[in-house]
Amino acid sequence: MNLLEYHAKTEILAPAGIPVPAGAWCENPDAAANAARRLGQCVVKAQIPVGKRGRMGGVRMADGPDEARAAAEDILSRTFAGHRPAAVLVEPRLPLIGEFYCAVLQSPRDRSPLVMFSPAGGMDIEEIAAAGSGTVARHLVRDLDRFDATAAAAVLEGMGVDHVKPALADFLARLYRLWRRTDAELIEVNPLAELADYSFVALDCKFILDDAASFRQPALTARAVADPLTTIEQHAAALGLKYIALDGNVGVLANGAGLTMTTMDMVSHFGGRPANFLEIGGDAYVKAESALALVLGNPNLRSLVVNFCGAFARTDVMARGVVEAWRRLKPTIPVFFSVHGTGEDEAVSLIRSEFGSAPFDLMEDAVRAAVEAAS
Repeated sequence: MNLLEYHAKTEILAPAGIPVPAGAWCENPDAAANAARRLGQCVVKAQIPVGKRGRMGGVRMADGPDEARAAAEDILSRTFAGHRPAAVLVEPRLPLIGEFYCAVLQSPRDRSPLVMFSPAGGMDIEEIAAAGSGTVARHLVRDLDRFDATAAAAVLEGMGVDHVKPALADFLARLYRLWRRTDAELIEVNPLAELADYSFVALDCKFILDDAASFRQPALTARAVADPLTTIEQHAAALGLKYIALDGNVGVLANGAGLTMTTMDMVSHFGGRPANFLEIGGDAYVKAESALALVLGNPNLRSLVVNFCGAFARTDVMARGVVEAWRRLKPTIPVFFSVHGTGEDEAVSLIRSEFGSAPFDLMEDAVRAAVEAAS
């Protein structure tokens, strides 16, 4: 769940005592012109929940009301990465002497919060690392309650920021506390601008709320902006299924989000590219037929791996849905099964009689076969 920059800055950063520019939310060109009349030289920014807005023409400089009006008119008439902005944020241009990158996020690999800092702000962190344009400090917080200004100061060692080190350490500690208090997946300030008097202003903020914690953050959830859904994703949502289209050609159908992601990872491990995310766990296990139809609707599909593991859900019920859908849809792509758990014997017998071959004993073998068939 993404928050727009304006809401992230005014409803999360500013109340926590983090300075932000005195900007204006403008839903039409005239409002942008009025804001520029008050602010002077300004920046007009599309309010969309995606990055790289500047490269897409969604961030424009304006020297006065007429230019701000023209910039807003153009931005509000366009679509950026599937998002049509409902407003622009007009902020004053500030005299900067430095830009920093600061972020706190959850590191799934390390199972810990990760605090990141770089003295080369203003770029994506991937670009900073690839270009070698600035050192990136990464600090894993192993004790959730022990990241304070002292710990943050250690992160800043060797970053070339000794002249503002205490203030930056305080900022990182505040950012970490905000990350925890707001149930964020990611809170990123880029750039954090350094002004001539060595004070700081957060020029941009990216905030992603953990969906699973939305019930604890009703105010933030109400502000969240959903990613636009494709036609097939909208159809899946109407069926009560979570489908995400990807750019690969190996279809994946599994029960449970964890098993689905494991299967997708295995497709990548064996050199393939998954075509979708679609899990039929929980009460969706009876929707195997509808789910298969969604997967087969991808024109890029070259093979399919079906991976069922039954605990409460019965694999024979899910397999029966696949078989019935296969009979009706009559696809011509090769399909490879891995079935284990409750109802396994019945499922294996059904698949053998319908497809002329039994499921693979190992999930790895089924995935490897699907990847080879797709290539």
